Amino acid sequence: MKKILLILLMVTLAVFMFVGCTPTTPTEGEGETEVEICPTLTVSGEVTITGAKYLKKGTQTITVTFVAATQPVSVYVGAKLDGDTATKANPVGVPESAQEVAMSADATKKVYTGKFYFKGDADCDTAYIYVVTCGTCAPCKYAYTVDNTGPCSKVKISKYPTTGCPCGGININFATEAAACVTCCGDYCTGLNTATFDLYKTDPFGTCCDIPCISPIATCTSTGCNINCTIPCFNIYTYYAYVVGERTTVGSDLYAPTFYLVTTLADKVGNKTYYYAKVVIDSGAVVSVTEYLNDTPTVHANCTEWSTVAGTADFVIGACADLDGVCGTVSLTLAPY
Repeated sequence: MKKILLILLMVTLAVFMFVGCTPTTPTEGEGETEVEICPTLTVSGEVTITGAKYLKKGTQTITVTFVAATQPVSVYVGAKLDGDTATKANPVGVPESAQEVAMSADATKKVYTGKFYFKGDADCDTAYIYVVTCGTCAPCKYAYTVDNTGPCSKVKISKYPTTGCPCGGININFATEAAACVTCCGDYCTGLNTATFDLYKTDPFGTCCDIPCISPIATCTSTGCNINCTIPCFNIYTYYAYVVGERTTVGSDLYAPTFYLVTTLADKVGNKTYYYAKVVIDSGAVVSVTEYLNDTPTVHANCTEWSTVAGTADFVIGACADLDGVCGTVSLTLAPY
């Protein structure tokens, strides 16, 4: 009987040596408790949606936290998982295609940090981050999904409600143009989170562009997929002297100044899409809306010079998603403005 037990013990030790793990003996009172060996892993800017982790495309900080001092530690970021055998996760280790991340430890050897540029071959690619230590038989795996692009929508600009401004001015409403297409409220990956409409008296862009150089004279923000917000009782005579003239067919008087609109759509991880338009408003109506492209200008960077017209002047700005939920782009009109 003793010989049989000895043989079983030798076989058990051989199995642990074969897979590269060292068996541990639980301390008294731990015989029925499972010891968690995987650390906590977080990525800067990550957002959890229905239990899944989403990241914004770009350089992010990976933080790995252990309950006890641990070294050495290796972290790898794997390629996307798309069902192709070549890109599936290795069930017994780190895939050869994974990239190692240079990690730095704090003084306690419990917290490791490193930076990595995340991107997907296509929007919403999913993959794993792998953490390898001497105390693990197989890598600890953490799934993540990269959101590459910003959201999109088609937005109608109109006077609504048509009444309710006893002191003058009009209600300027921004709302999803549902009639234009059924997928106008979209982001294929993390979804439309906020839509902000900033109205300026003059061109807000100087040599700086990502942040307008002046403050808006009016703004409104909508949250969620269905856009609907209003700048209440906007009065042009707050910004321009009163002008008496012949009544027009669309408004109350002859004077109709032009305002600059910058629309910012953001998804849940912070990707942004911008739409630009000149909005002509008189004392009683939104007279016209002309959209402009983000046209890679020579003076500005990453915005518009208000020189290339997009689409048609139909009081609607933006672009729809296709049937798969992938956001489209604003189309260019054939004739320059």
